[in-house]
Amino acid sequence: MGDALRKQAILILAVFAVLGSLTGLDAGNTKFVFTWMNPYYSGGHFKTILVLGINGKAVNRAEFEDRLSAEITRPGISAIPSYSLLPRPNSTPLVMSELRDVVRGQNIDAIIATRLIKVKKSVTEIPGQVYTPYPYYNSFYGYYGTIYPEVYSPDYLRVERTAQIETNFYSTLKPDGELIWTGTSDTVNPQSPSKAIDAVAKLIVETLEKQKII
Repeated sequence: MGDALRKQAILILAVFAVLGSLTGLDAGNTKFVFTWMNPYYSGGHFKTILVLGINGKAVNRAEFEDRLSAEITRPGISAIPSYSLLPRPNSTPLVMSELRDVVRGQNIDAIIATRLIKVKKSVTEIPGQVYTPYPYYNSFYGYYGTIYPEVYSPDYLRVERTAQIETNFYSTLKPDGELIWTGTSDTVNPQSPSKAIDAVAKLIVETLEKQKII
């Protein structure tokens, strides 16, 4: 095998390695790594749920609240994005007195609150593998010249980013609220904020349905 063919083989192997590392970067990579259900919760029908994104950019919070509200809303249940009742610019904290007024005034019987805990970054070195080309037996020189060199796929680094989100579901029946359910989810290598938001919103609702909370 000549130098040109060896270089071509290395290039092809490298391309396949990179393509393999880019596979499956959407909803399939979003999952809960921790959940807890209040053992004293006996079930109940929530009619009006406030969807609250606690931190992050205002535009991303609004998109998340809209997406999750749409997933939750169904006959008998209305979900309201908090930004429509409590506008907050970036990094502006909630005013608790205003939140209590909104809960009372809108007859909100549950709050689902989410926050981005952290974004983790990990780097893994993927070692190259040894490939031996199929030998040509026509002559000793051709055979030996083919098998002597070992063709390697080049080493490369795989960088993974994991966005970790905490979600809490509260009943507002008690004056200070009561935690019904909590979960922490990981989204690995989110392709974009919108895709991550969509995946997390769907996962949250699927889990709340299984727990018969909504």
